[in-house]
Amino acid sequence: MIEIQNLSKTYRTRLGERTVLDRVNLRLERGRNVGILGCNGAGKSTLIRMLSGAERPTSGRIIRNMSVSWPLAFGGAFHTHLTGLDNLKFVCRVYGVDYKPLVSYVEEFSELGVYFREPVSHYSHGMLSRLAFALSMAIEFDCFLIDEAMVVGDVRFHERCHVELFQKRRDRAFILVSHDASVIKLYCERACVLHQGRLHEFETVDEAYAFYDEQMVPVPIEV
Repeated sequence: MIEIQNLSKTYRTRLGERTVLDRVNLRLERGRNVGILGCNGAGKSTLIRMLSGAERPTSGRIIRNMSVSWPLAFGGAFHTHLTGLDNLKFVCRVYGVDYKPLVSYVEEFSELGVYFREPVSHYSHGMLSRLAFALSMAIEFDCFLIDEAMVVGDVRFHERCHVELFQKRRDRAFILVSHDASVIKLYCERACVLHQGRLHEFETVDEAYAFYDEQMVPVPIEV
């Protein structure tokens, strides 16, 4: 189970403090999933980073009673002077996993070829994301955090990612954040909408989509 309790995040800007998340609450049971809809800049990626432990909240807390992945396809924690292989070893050491049985899987799935044994600093953004996704699938988690930017590479690679995550691991919990309602409808059993810092929960994806669609309607300008 993952439980978010009164989670808030405030950043200091040149124009003063800006609250991105305002007393957010959410509960996710083992084996279940939820989609979080929100427009660009709503705070979806901030929430995902805090769930992964990469960023700390201003207030509130997150209770994790199951293992949680880093945001899929996120390569920000890689050591750029190390090779892809060395980064695999490092990540496995952090999670207490033997890296040796995973080398062939990560090398084949990431499709990096000779670059798998080259420094990550030489990677393009797409190559870095493919390595991050392959590592995420190699190390098994109870819950996966999925940002809308997880899909990388060509159409064929997209399909491989979807098979690995949504078919082979359909018994796992996951939280998927996106501004695309069709993605949430395709993969999630229920959904929330992140709007103006507050998280609005709904029983069905259709209810969440209706609310989200309503918020996207431009406000007429009076003249």
